[in-house]
Order: sequence, then structure tokens, then C-alpha cells
Amino acid sequence: MRAHKWFAAVAALSALCVGLLASAQPARAASYVPISGAGSTWSYAAIHQWIANVVQYGLAVNYAPVGSTVGRTEFKDGTVDFAASDIPYGLRDGNSFDPPPSRGHAYIPDTAGGLAFVYNLSIGGQRVTNLRLSGAVLAGIFTNTITSWNDPAITADNPGLALPAEPIVPVVHSEGSAESAQLTQWMIATQGPDWTAYCATVGRSPCTQTSAYPVEPGTGMVGQVGDLGVTGYVSQAQANGAIGFVDYSDALASGLPVAKVLNAAGYYTAPTAGNVGVSLLKAQIDTDTNSPLYLTADLSQVYADTDPRTYELSAYSYLIVPTDTSNGFTTDKGYTLGAFGQYLLCQGQQQVDALGYSALPINLVEDGYQQLAKIPGASVPATTTAFLQGCNSPTFSSDGTDTLAQTDPYPPACDKQGPAQCDANGDGGGTVVPVGSVGLIGVAALAGCALFVVTQWRRRNRKTGKVSAGKVSAGKVSA
Repeated sequence: MRAHKWFAAVAALSALCVGLLASAQPARAASYVPISGAGSTWSYAAIHQWIANVVQYGLAVNYAPVGSTVGRTEFKDGTVDFAASDIPYGLRDGNSFDPPPSRGHAYIPDTAGGLAFVYNLSIGGQRVTNLRLSGAVLAGIFTNTITSWNDPAITADNPGLALPAEPIVPVVHSEGSAESAQLTQWMIATQGPDWTAYCATVGRSPCTQTSAYPVEPGTGMVGQVGDLGVTGYVSQAQANGAIGFVDYSDALASGLPVAKVLNAAGYYTAPTAGNVGVSLLKAQIDTDTNSPLYLTADLSQVYADTDPRTYELSAYSYLIVPTDTSNGFTTDKGYTLGAFGQYLLCQGQQQVDALGYSALPINLVEDGYQQLAKIPGASVPATTTAFLQGCNSPTFSSDGTDTLAQTDPYPPACDKQGPAQCDANGDGGGTVVPVGSVGLIGVAALAGCALFVVTQWRRRNRKTGKVSAGKVSAGKVSA
């Protein structure tokens, strides 16, 4: 398996290098100056690759993957020119609140992905790879009201499986994490009574979303640090019955099967790059200028989308950029940051699917363009149409046609809720894990590029934990 993942990474990422070399290149500019940023570790693999790619255009961008909380703080203090964060300012997490900075700022979508549910379950010594779960079941599992794999609600989701009377071991994040915030935000929106009851059980008040998942004492629930802590626990041979939530990129890297989740259209879907992208076509932006969440994501329509391809637990992270020249920010820096922003919104999205993210759909690119234009000194096309024409995005054409919506495949009939179920080897059955082999490719032309990106892939997989969303200190959570 390790060799397969290694070769698949080389093959996929080498193909990306070819695409990069063939893509249109922005003109160099003598006024580019170095800029610095800090924040999200989840977005780091993409940001690191983008930074390496734009060196050829004369851009010098420094980025420190210190976690979203630290990144937001450093941006607020003016010690960096931009931040990357999986969670915006203005969210209430229990009694904790991270208010927006006085410094003018805007949010640009940068990386998107799905929250994946990895599991370890066997029936008669055979590993299950085609598990299906409804939202009600997921909420029950992670609030300790569904505790056995042969629970009737899980059986109803999986008519093709003779599920065992095996205890469920929910594995949650013990650190502040964007994954916990995303799961609890979704539960509040779609399974509100379950989360409200769980808050009462664990003594959490006010009952908001949280980046520090509360573990109910005396239950089978286990807390682990970071995505790698969660996948590491679930993957143990003795952890049969365990299930946890991680971002899809780390789920793929772990090799664990991923559950398909029931959507509003009545289909069980996986968090593939295409499904996430289609889902985020329904993402809205908070346009209330009086709201602390102004310009951040409203995912309510994503959760309720009736497109059969929708994966409900889809979300995106942010590049936080300045909209004024306070804290020593200059128009020369703005010119450089604007060029970097254009690259990541457009050409840079060609790379992200193979890194475990999902390329941004057209609506988020358009939203990003609107905010990019607010950076002092940024030089961007005068109109959205002109921006899209030169974007070179993998999700839409130069005339603005939404190609993603046209090409992402629909789920097979056996993934529809009902009396049948895809088997592990059937149409759409099981989890798609990247495997493959490499033939005789253009080694001389691509080896250097492939080695670089695969090194980043391995570096990411070696991490022992993530601090991408927040930290817990003295009983408080900062997101």
C-alpha cells in the first residue's frame, strides 16, 4: 500500500508539473517586493506549492505554517502582510470570541475540501469499505446516542451489510481544530437537537459550535491530537469499531476507508474533489456589513442542496488580506499580494485536487476576485468577465461556463437511499483510494518537479498533529 501511494503521488503530481509548465505565465514586474504571511497548516501544502511556483515570475512570498489562531493574531498585530485561516474572525466558541481586527481586511477563498469520516470495521474478518451513514447517524455517533454498529439506524443505511454487534468508538480531536468546528457547525444547522442535548450532557454553555470537541466522560469516545492522531488511532488493528473525522487529504493519505454520507437529494456520496466543488457552488457570502462574520462563508445552502452529487460537509478556508495601508502595509506589497492572489485563485487551483483539496468553483473565484481588488496597490482586471477570461481555472472555461457542474459524475443508482447498496467492488462502491503505477514518463523533464511535490506530500504525512484552527489554553478555546 505504501508503495502504491508513493507511485500514485508521483504520477499525479508529475502530471501537475506538466500542466504548470504549459500554463500561461504572468508578466514579471520590477515593483514586486517580498511579502510575508502566516497561519493555517491545513492549507500549507497548497500554499507552499504556490509559493514555489511563483518564484519564476519574480514573486518572493514567505509563509509560516504556525496555525490559524497564530496567523490571525499576527495579522491583527500587523506583523505579517496576510494570514491563512480555516476559521474566520468573529466566531463565538462557547464563551470565547476572537473579534475582527481594527485593521481593514477581506477574505479570499484559497483551499476547499471535505470533512471525511474514516473508520475501521470488519465483518467476519473482512474489512468493510462501502459503509454509508446518514446525518442523523453521524450526529448520534458523535453525541454517544448510537453506540453499536448493529444499531437499527445504521442497518437502515446499509441494507447490504450484516453489521456486527460491535461497540462504536468515536475518535474526536482533542486539540482546537477546524475539523471540530466544521462538524459542530454542520450539526447545529442540520441536527440541532442532537448537539443541544449533547451540550447539556457535557455541561457546555452557551451551546455554540466549537473547535475543541467535548468528550463525554465514561463513554467509549476517544480524543486524539490532530488528523494524524485520529487516523493513527483508527488504523490500529485492535481498533475495530473506531470512526473519526479528518480532512479528506489526510484520509486519503491514511489509506483508511471513508464513509459515504447521505445528502439532501437522497444519495450517499464521498468527499471527492468534484463533489466538494459542486457542493460549494451553493456557498454564499455574508453581506451584512454590521456582522462580525461579514464576507465569510454561509454554508446553509450547501447543506440543503438537492444536487445528487452534493457532499454536505464541504467547506473552504481563507486568505485574510489587508484593505488599507495601516500597520506598515504598502501599495508595493499590495501589488505583489494581488499577483499572488490572482495566481492562487486561478492557475494555482490546477494543482490542488492531487494534494487532497478541491479546486474552487467559479462562484468562489468570483467572490475572491471582488475582495482581491480591495487590496491597496493590487493590479487586477477591471471586470469579473476579464478576470475569468484569463483565469485558466480547472473548474470553468474562459467564457465563464461552469464546466465542473457539467463534468463531475453523478453517483450510481446503487448509492441512492433504498433497499439496495453498492458493494465494495461495484459501481461507486467503497472508498476511492489513490493507487496505481508509473510507466516510462519523461523522467528527465519531470523528475525534479515530481520529487519536490512528493517530498511535500511525505512531509505532510509525517506530521504528528495539526494546529490549524485553534488552541486550548486554561480551559478556553481560541479559534
